[in-house]
Formats: sequence, structure tokens, C-alpha cells
Amino acid sequence: MTAPFQQRWLILAHAFNMDGRAASQTITDKLPHLRRAGIEVVVLSGVSGTHDTVVEHHQLWPAGPAGLRFELRHVLRRRFGSGVLYRSLMVLASLLLLPGMLVEKLLRPMESSWSWWLTAYLKGRALARQQPFDLIYSTGGAFAAHFAGRALKKATGTPWLAEVHDPLVMPGTVPTTPQQKMQAEVERIICTDADIAIWFTEQALASARQRHPQLGEHGKMMLPGIDPPFQTLPPYHPGSKFIVGHFGSLSATRNLVPFIEALEVLQLRRPDLVAATELHVTGGPLDAVSAVKISQSPVGTCVRHLGRIEADPATGQSGREQILRRMRSVDVLLLLHGEERICEEYIPSKLYEYLWMQRPILAVVHKNPQMVQMLRGQGHAAVRTGEESKTAGAAILELANAVEKMYDHWCVEGLPDSNRPSPYTTQAAVRQLLEWVGLLTRNRLQN
Repeated sequence: MTAPFQQRWLILAHAFNMDGRAASQTITDKLPHLRRAGIEVVVLSGVSGTHDTVVEHHQLWPAGPAGLRFELRHVLRRRFGSGVLYRSLMVLASLLLLPGMLVEKLLRPMESSWSWWLTAYLKGRALARQQPFDLIYSTGGAFAAHFAGRALKKATGTPWLAEVHDPLVMPGTVPTTPQQKMQAEVERIICTDADIAIWFTEQALASARQRHPQLGEHGKMMLPGIDPPFQTLPPYHPGSKFIVGHFGSLSATRNLVPFIEALEVLQLRRPDLVAATELHVTGGPLDAVSAVKISQSPVGTCVRHLGRIEADPATGQSGREQILRRMRSVDVLLLLHGEERICEEYIPSKLYEYLWMQRPILAVVHKNPQMVQMLRGQGHAAVRTGEESKTAGAAILELANAVEKMYDHWCVEGLPDSNRPSPYTTQAAVRQLLEWVGLLTRNRLQN
């Protein structure tokens, strides 16, 4: 039973109700818990996601032409598909918006969604005049939400909570481009003006606090987690092939090369293993680095690219629901962290989904002790990369040995479920969030 509303929160989330988007899942999954805790939620978002019918939800177009074109692509594709009509409408819209886009590019050469902050601010201001809010909660994703959050705090005096998903400043670098400088400015604003500022890893929080000591104890670390995706886990049935599954996006710096090179090592000493192994890749297109490696590798035939999974109108299952079921069907879940500096302060949201599958996880983790500890603490294998004491070849050999160990276990005893529920849940994250907001509220009343 839903408790009577005790507080009213305005949530600013540019990405909201967007199937498969981590920036969307991080906030949408929290809403049922917030409502059960007595929080009335009003959401301001972009127009690319689906309209929410449970909470008050306002979908807003950005103010700038680049943002309008970006959002229009999603809206038209959702309505008309990717055919001739869609392409014709986009050509017409691009021509009409081109002069404004050129001016915007000269004055604000940064991510197209930046101008959404203005429409979010104006709508939030109008809603606050009708009925005040107890908290402004910006989450992203797009930094426009944080700009709007700070502007609304200044205009209304309402406490502001900012939730930073990925680090805004690349570790170990000095911002040079307009985009990087703007993100650094957004971080400074959050550290200076937010009443509560949340990062998703210990190192990301520590780095922000080092750059901006004024953050002090306003800065918090929260693992977002996810709630159990199934009431009852779909059964796992081993097949005749040893299936390793990778789910999620790939890039030039997060690619399949380490795993393929591990298979190449095993091809020399365990051809039986390679012959029985398939790597199933589910998600967007292959990155160029992976595609070249697969085409040139003697073990390239082991890779099956299954592509992106869209919502199924026949069953009503979203793409996310289908992918979760596929995760349950593989023998081993492969998690590739990447090779960028940002990995030191970033934990992919896919980790939380993987943990709930209770299948064995094999992860390649770049300079992130917190992530390694989380995986090994739940009994999974994590190969560390990027460390000065370990060469790239040593990491590939360690990965090959881990694959071999899992394969031999699969051959003899199978790879049963771990039967260990994940401790990293949205419910736990919301509980922590409510404790921080409750303390903030009590301190404000006392002062």
C-alpha cells in the first residue's frame, strides 16, 4: 500500500523511460520505491522516451536547434520507422534547422542536449509556483539536468540533490575542448551549490573532492544497483557448446580483442576448447577494432554477433526483458570494462544486471579496485589490466587461464547457478538516498 505523500520532489532526467538506456534505468527503477516511501514525484524529461502514466511526467523539447534535431530523430523513428518517410522528414527538418545549428555550433560547440536546461528550468519554475517542491533532484546523463537543478535552487530556494552517473572530468587530464570545459564547470557548480552530490564510485567521489574541497561532506558515494529482474529466475540449460555471452555496447576502447586473443592462446594448447566455444555478442554494432580482429583471427569463427534486441510486439517484452532472459541462457557472462582512464572511476551498469543472473561472470577490469572487489566478493573472476606490474601479455594469459578453468569445470561438472542474490539493489540505493535527504531536511528545520 502506498503511503500518503509526505514530500514532493521534482526529478530532472533528460533520459527517462528509454528502453535499454542506463541513464534511464538508474532513475526509473527508483520511482516505485520513492512512491512507497511517501514521495510524490514529478518528472521533467526529454521527448525521446515513452510517456509515463503512473507519475506526473512532462516531456520537454530543448531550446536549441541541435537539440531539436537530435530529439526529432528519435520521435520520428519511433512513429514512422526508418523508411523513406522518416528520411524525408529528417532532411526537411535538417534544412530548416541548419542556420540555427551553425550559429549554435559556433557559440556552444558541445553536446546537443545542453539547451534542454532552459526548458526544464522554465517548466520547473512554473510547476513550483503552482505547488512548491521539497527537493530538486537532477540526474544524468546529460549535464543539462544539473544546470536546470542549480537554476531552480537559486530561483526557489529548494534544496538540490545532484546525481552524477559518469565522471564529468576525465581522470588525470586537464579539460581543453569546449565540451570538456563545460563538464568541468558543471562539476564545479555541483560541488559548490548542491546540498547533496552523489557519485557512483569511491574514486569518482574522491577525485571530485580533491578538485573541489568545498564539496566536503555534501559529497556521497552510492552504488545504484538494480532490483531482482525476475520473481523466479528462468531455468538455465547447458547445451552442446560452451557459450560465453557479452551484452552491451562496444567501442574502440571497449572491444572484444582481449577475449579473442585469449582464445588464440588457447587454440595452441587446447584446440578442443576453442572448437567447443562460442562467443555470443548481443547489443549494438561491432566496433571497428573488434570487426577487424574477428576477420583476421584464426578463432574468428567462434564469434556470433546477434545484434541489438528491440521490443517484441508479439510478446510485449521490451528489449531489456529479452536481453535479461538471454543472459540467463549462457554458460559464462563476459564483462569488458574498457581501457580508458574513465574506467578508474566508472562501474558499468551491466555489472548489476549480471550479478542478478547468478551465472559465472568473467570480467576484464581496468584500474578499478572497487569493481574487482565487488566481483570477487560475489565469487566471480576478474582479470585486472592497466597495472604497472602486469604486462598486456600477462593479462591475456590470465584471461586464457580463467576461460580454460571455467571450460574444464563446465565439461566435468557443469557451471551451476551461484544461488547468491546480488546485494546491490535499487531498493538499498533508495534507502540510502532517503537517509541523506532526511538528514538534510532535519538540519534545515533546526537551522
